[in-house]
Amino acid sequence: MNKKIILLTGIILLFIGSCKNYLEPYPNGDRSGEDLWKYQEMVQGLIGRCYDYMPRNYNDNEGTYLDGATDDAEITSSTNTLFRLAKGTLTTSKDPFLTYWDRDYKAIYLVNLFLKDRKGFNTHYIIDQNLNDLVRYRLQGEAFALRAWFQWDLLQKFGGKGTNGEMLGFPIITEPLDVTKDINLERNSYDDCVNHIIADCDSAYKYLPIAHRDFLFPANSPDLLYAGGQLWGRMDGITTKAIKANVYLTWASPRFNPDNLISRWDSAAVNAKKVMDFKLKIDGTVTNGFNPVTQVNWFNPNFPGIIISSRFVTANADMEAMERMFYPGGFQGNGVIGATQELVNSFPMNNGYPINDPANRGIYDPANPYKNRDPRFYSTIFYNTAQAKVNNTGAVMYTFENWINGGKDASGLKSDNSRTNYYIKKFVFMGLNWSDPTVVRQPHSKFFIRWTHMCLAFAEAANHVVGPTDASRYGISAKTAIQYVRARKTPDGANGLSPAVPGAADGYLTEVANSGAFEFDALVKNERRIETCFEGMRFYDLRRWTTDLTELNNTVHGAYIERNADATFTYDLNFEVGTRSFSSAYLPIPYSEILRMNKLVQNEGWDGWNK
Repeated sequence: MNKKIILLTGIILLFIGSCKNYLEPYPNGDRSGEDLWKYQEMVQGLIGRCYDYMPRNYNDNEGTYLDGATDDAEITSSTNTLFRLAKGTLTTSKDPFLTYWDRDYKAIYLVNLFLKDRKGFNTHYIIDQNLNDLVRYRLQGEAFALRAWFQWDLLQKFGGKGTNGEMLGFPIITEPLDVTKDINLERNSYDDCVNHIIADCDSAYKYLPIAHRDFLFPANSPDLLYAGGQLWGRMDGITTKAIKANVYLTWASPRFNPDNLISRWDSAAVNAKKVMDFKLKIDGTVTNGFNPVTQVNWFNPNFPGIIISSRFVTANADMEAMERMFYPGGFQGNGVIGATQELVNSFPMNNGYPINDPANRGIYDPANPYKNRDPRFYSTIFYNTAQAKVNNTGAVMYTFENWINGGKDASGLKSDNSRTNYYIKKFVFMGLNWSDPTVVRQPHSKFFIRWTHMCLAFAEAANHVVGPTDASRYGISAKTAIQYVRARKTPDGANGLSPAVPGAADGYLTEVANSGAFEFDALVKNERRIETCFEGMRFYDLRRWTTDLTELNNTVHGAYIERNADATFTYDLNFEVGTRSFSSAYLPIPYSEILRMNKLVQNEGWDGWNK
C-alpha cells in the first residue's frame, strides 16, 4: 500500500482543502493554509478544536467498557469488542483502539501547526498589548499541554515491548506532516516518549496560569475578560503537574522500571504533592472552594475536586446514556455491563476492615454479604434488594431483584440483564426516572484527573520512596494521603470510614501502615481499585503493576442468588461468569498502520497483527 497514506490522512487532507471542518469557532467560507494565519479566531480554533477530541463520558471503550476487560466488570454482549479483547479473540478488522490512535494524532497535528515557527504565539489576537499577551501566552501553553496530553494517551495505550525486544512508545511527531512526501514513521523508545511528554509539560507550565480561577486575579481586573474561571476545563499549570505525576507513576512501576529506579517514584510523588498542595492551600481557601471531604458530584461540571475534565454533554440522549447503560431492562435500561464479585469483595466493612480479616473485626456475614459495608460500596454498586431512590434519599424508583428463581433482574433471564447479578450505580443520576411526567436530567462529563487520583498517586509513590508513615520528605505521609481518601463523604451523604480529619482513628489503616511498605502497597492498590472503578484505569494499572500475564488471565465471578420460601436468600458468591485470556500485556499497534509503514514495530503477543 502507498506509504503516503499515513495515520493522519483524513485530518490533513481535509484541513488543506478546507479549514472550516477542524477549527473552532468555525469560519465562513474556505481558507487556505496560509490564509489561516490572517484570522486570529481561526488560529485560536486550532487549540479549541483539540478539546473536542477528548471523550466526554464514561460509556465508551476508554471508560467503563475497558473495565470489562479487567477483573472489575463483565460485559453482557459476547460480540462487544472489549469482551473479545478479554477473551483473546479480537480481530484486526474490529480494533477498537484504532480510533484513538487516529484521534490523538489529529490533535497533535493541530498543535504542531500552531507551534510551528511560533506562528500561533506571534499571532496578534487583541489590540490591547497586555490582553494580547495574556491570550497568546495561554494558547502557547495550552498547545504544549495538549500535545503532552495526547502523547500520554498514545503512550499509555500503545507503549510496550516490541517484537524486537525493546520497550517502545509511539512515533514522536513535532512538525505538521506533509502528505506530499513519503511518510514511514517508527516508534521512539518508551523512555524517549516519557521525556518528551515531561518536556512538553514543563514548556506548557512556563506559559500557563497556575489555574483558571477568578479569585487569582484582583477584583474587577480587566484580565478577567480573557482569563479566570470562564476558562475552566482548559489546560492550566496545575494540570501539567498532574499529567507529570501520572506519567512518572507508570514509568516507575515494575513493568516499565525493572531496575526500580527510586527517582521515578520520587518524581511521581513530588508532582502529585504539588497538585494536592494547590487544592488544599489555594483552591481550598475560598468560599465554596475545594474541600477534601466533600462528596464527588459527577453531575457538576464545576465540581471543585476536578483537576481537569471534559466539556460536559448537554444533549438529552447523551445525558441518559449512563442510566440506560447501567440499569437493567426492568428499569428501562440495557444492562450492558455488571460489576464482578471480585470488585464487590474489595470493598471493606464500614469500620475499614476487609471482609476476609482473619479476626473478622468488620463482622462480615456471608449469609448477609451486603450488610454494614464501606459507604462507598452503596454509592457504587446496585446489589440484590438494593433500591434506586430519588436523589438517594427520596421515593423508591426501583428495587433490584437479582435472584435466579424468579427475580426480574437475574442473570440470564433477559439479554439486557447483567451477567454478574450486580449493576453499576456510580455515575448514575439518581434523580432520573423515565416514568416521571417530566423527566429530570443532569449533564455528564468525564473527570480525567481529580483530587482523589492525586492522593492515590502520591501514596503509592511516596510509599516506595520513604514508606507509609514518614512525612519528613514530602510534608505529609503516604498514610495521610490515604486517610483523605477513606474519610471522604460519599454521594449519598454518608460519612467515610473514620472522622473526616487526616490522622484520625482508622484502625485498619494504622495497622497496615505500621506493618511496612509491602503491606501498605497492597492497601493502596485496593483503595485505587475502589476509587477508580469503571473509570477505565484498572486496565492500565494491572499492567504496570505486573511483569507477566498471571494476574491478567483469571476467572471472574458474580453472585448466584436463590430466594428461599421465607423470603431470605442463599448466596453463592463463586458463580463463574467469565475468563480473561490475554496473550499480551500490551495493546496492539493498529494493523492498518503496520501495513502502511514498515518501520513500525508491533507489540509482542500480537503475532497475527504483523505483515
